[in-house]
Amino acid sequence: MPGFRLLVVGLLLAIVFNLGTALFHLSSERGADDAEKSRKLLRALTWRIALSISLFLLILFAWTQGWIQPHRVGG
Repeated sequence: MPGFRLLVVGLLLAIVFNLGTALFHLSSERGADDAEKSRKLLRALTWRIALSISLFLLILFAWTQGWIQPHRVGG
């Protein structure tokens, strides 16, 4: 199911992007006031959490529908 894999990879990339955005807003000191930086940081982290939860629910849904199957690692 290549469409599902692309969706999972896309969500993972969006999560990493939002985490990087949050890191940028946390570490940047370019002229913006603290309230504005905090608002942008909070928005980026909120998106990351929402994307992580949606990815988890998507994987759980795919497992219940039989689209993916768990397997043993190394055995």
